Amino acid sequence: MRNLETNHKGFSTVLALALIPLSGFATDIYLPSLPTMAKDLHVSTAAIQLSLVLYMFSNGISQIFIGSIVDSFGRYKVAAISLAIFSLTSFVIALVPNIFVIYAMRIIQGIAIAFIVVGKRAYFVDLYSGDKLKSYISLFSIIWASAPILAPFLGGYLQEFFGWRSNFYFLGILSFLFLVLELIYSGESLKHFHPFKLKTIAQTYAGKLKTPDFTLGFIILGGCFGIVVVYSLSSPFIIEKVLGHSSVTTGYSSLMSGLSLMTGGIIAKSLIKKPLAQKVITALCTQIVLALLMIFTAPLKTNIYTLVGFTIGIHMAGGFMFNIIYAYCLSRFSKNAGIASGLTGGALYMISSIVSYGFANLYAVKSQLLLGIANISLIIIIAILFFIFNKYRKLAVIQLDK
Repeated sequence: MRNLETNHKGFSTVLALALIPLSGFATDIYLPSLPTMAKDLHVSTAAIQLSLVLYMFSNGISQIFIGSIVDSFGRYKVAAISLAIFSLTSFVIALVPNIFVIYAMRIIQGIAIAFIVVGKRAYFVDLYSGDKLKSYISLFSIIWASAPILAPFLGGYLQEFFGWRSNFYFLGILSFLFLVLELIYSGESLKHFHPFKLKTIAQTYAGKLKTPDFTLGFIILGGCFGIVVVYSLSSPFIIEKVLGHSSVTTGYSSLMSGLSLMTGGIIAKSLIKKPLAQKVITALCTQIVLALLMIFTAPLKTNIYTLVGFTIGIHMAGGFMFNIIYAYCLSRFSKNAGIASGLTGGALYMISSIVSYGFANLYAVKSQLLLGIANISLIIIIAILFFIFNKYRKLAVIQLDK
């Protein structure tokens, strides 16, 4: 097995950071193309939205189990094979425009991306510790937010000039380039391999899931991300079909949404030493106020500026809260970093995929009013979960101090 060379550590770390948002690129780049894909493939809005949800769900459920695999067999080979599979399936989607082929390929892509992201998150725990590790963990959600910024913005222009298939050609080429760099500059970072014993692994998973603050933490993360995905699923149809704008406008709106997520994460990182509960409660109150304003101003003439304006504020507060809870969950357990990373990332993707698809179709979100109602419903649920989470978090702190 090829170990990571010391002189490649710096570039390998940059490469690991660059691969973290690949999961978001696979989600967001074709958002502006959803209405065109539905028309071109002769399927319903819900059917084309399902391609996104299947990817997210397979990615999520895979991450839960993949943690133990990368803790037992390492990060390097798994990442390289997964990049090759992701690249191949991207080209298949572009070349075989059939909704059921797309569903199958998206499920495979979700699994492949799960291997890559879980391994790369654990990579930092392998090589870094203390404040350096905390700094990198805090960077994760900020870098991850670059995908919602860049991907739909780029996807809008690809859709406008080359059609929806160009999004998947781009993903195939990008992941192939990452594969080449991975083979040249990366290597195995895991120093202590855990035996792959199903009984021991099951006991480890059970122990993590029985920790209330950890479990509630990733449920909250799923809800936070779910708010973003509800907008991602519904905004192309609101902007292009209801408000009459182009796919490029959808890309710009997603760009603003992504920037707000990243801004929220950056603000959270700068306030890392402030009390956790105080920060999250402030973010929740901000979201509630903005969601209510989105609802109450909807009877007035809705336009792109009100829709995107309120969304920016809601997503900024959500990115702020996501950064805080995400860092808490990833640093909750110092041992079995792969499993903790997999459970956190996997559960939030599973929960957000179910929540977003359910809420987007439950409320049939096709207007600012219905988007506001979906948002406020999710925010209230998150607020209730956080107060329970905070109770158990305080108990955990007391136990650690003893």
